[in-house]
Amino acid sequence: MRITRSPSAISRCCASYEPGSASGSDVSSKPRAAISWSGGKDSCAALHRTHADYDVVHLITMFDEAAERSRSHGLRPEVLAAQAERLGLRHTIGRCTWQTYNAAFGGALEQVKADGVTHVIFGDILFDEHRRWAEQMCEAAGLTAVEPLFGSSTLALFEEWTDSGADALIVTARAELLDQTWLGRLLRRDMLDSFTRLGVDPCGERGEYHTVVTNSPLFSSPVLVQAGVCVQRSGCWALDLVLCAR
Repeated sequence: MRITRSPSAISRCCASYEPGSASGSDVSSKPRAAISWSGGKDSCAALHRTHADYDVVHLITMFDEAAERSRSHGLRPEVLAAQAERLGLRHTIGRCTWQTYNAAFGGALEQVKADGVTHVIFGDILFDEHRRWAEQMCEAAGLTAVEPLFGSSTLALFEEWTDSGADALIVTARAELLDQTWLGRLLRRDMLDSFTRLGVDPCGERGEYHTVVTNSPLFSSPVLVQAGVCVQRSGCWALDLVLCAR
């Protein structure tokens, strides 16, 4: 099964977005920024909200020690690399266990700081401990954390996402709430009734589901992926996505 969508939606604003270059206003007057990038909808939504105000030049992603899977969503590195390529952004990665995550993330912050980054954007929404962690990590590196989604209604954010022209596929689902048939589905407004009935937060803020972004108005072209194996582990369903050749 190949999962994609017509690229027509990307025409909405990507033509005016050229990361790291002058586009309309003088980019040099904008703070230089990186974004903590899971590959999912929340980090992409944070980029949607901030790209006009910041000169975003780096994505930051943490991987396992072998750099075979991302720590947050279990994505293949080539899928995340394809997102970075379509955004025209550099991809700064760290390799770590969960026990060494902070040190690896701190090292990545030092790398982007050396490239002139002063601000780091995060996609946190609800939990104060997540926001505090981002602020503490950035403060230790002499950087400023930016939280454009924090405190927003998750219903409003879900609706903003589905109206944005971007696409995100469900890649993990908590088994006690969502069965494996949810894997590989594009987020759509008509899912809200089912989410409400099942007790699922619209944005999956309590770990009910995670996503991977396959298209955005900021992408130069969609990321084409193919569904691989589906497994259940640690109480969650997970779908492996394989990058398709162009």
